[in-house]
Amino acid sequence: MKDNIIVCLSAVCSRIGLAWRPLMRFGARLLLMFVLGYAFPAQAQNALNTKGDNIVGTYQGVQKNDKFKVKVTRQSDGTYKAQIFWVEHDTDSDGKKILDEKNPDKSLRSTPCDRIVLFSGLQYNEKEQCWDGTKIYDPHRGIRAKMKAWFTEDGRLCVKGTLLAFSESVYWERLR
Repeated sequence: MKDNIIVCLSAVCSRIGLAWRPLMRFGARLLLMFVLGYAFPAQAQNALNTKGDNIVGTYQGVQKNDKFKVKVTRQSDGTYKAQIFWVEHDTDSDGKKILDEKNPDKSLRSTPCDRIVLFSGLQYNEKEQCWDGTKIYDPHRGIRAKMKAWFTEDGRLCVKGTLLAFSESVYWERLR
């Protein structure tokens, strides 16, 4: 079987003008990087990722030049919730409190920007040593995206939102 694959690869490479041996070495390196990356994921390198309750606390983040503070709490069902409790620029030019006007849920559009719930129902994934299983709300865009979070080696919480094939990561610094 292996010989058939090599012969086939050699034939395809010669037809399009590529040397197949360097391609095989590159493929072997790529496979090794994939296997090592899967066996030792980067987010699992931090001891903060080993317990679900390690995510509980207060954090400061920045998104689109807006500083905010978030409190992550453990709920009675064992999941986690994050709610904004401070925003650097929480009033508009008229001095009025900025509201969550882009929220797709019309009943939440009157929520002040410093009381927005970013996520709830977040679960600790012990196997992957990260938090996932819910969606995060982006108040700048008014969208919800699949969420995954983990601590980086320097102790920051990486919060990644993914919608279709597009992702954005925001890093939160622990305050206490």
